[in-house]
Amino acid sequence: MVFAPFKADTDYFAPDRQWMLNLRVDDLDGLLAQLRAAGIEAITKPEWDSPGVGRFARIHDPEGNPIELWQPDKPA
Repeated sequence: MVFAPFKADTDYFAPDRQWMLNLRVDDLDGLLAQLRAAGIEAITKPEWDSPGVGRFARIHDPEGNPIELWQPDKPA
């Protein structure tokens, strides 16, 4: 889990949200398959992924707050 502040004017997530939980995962593809099989919408965008940092996806809690899923790149 990562707690990191964002600037007040960030466009990283919706402006009406004040926080986002970030969970580190080992197998993003496997988790996404499980979430989607359970009817949970999971969003991925190629521009969220960053070589050297990892891959990202988002889901939302029942109140609409974003939850970011992060699979870090493995060291070379």
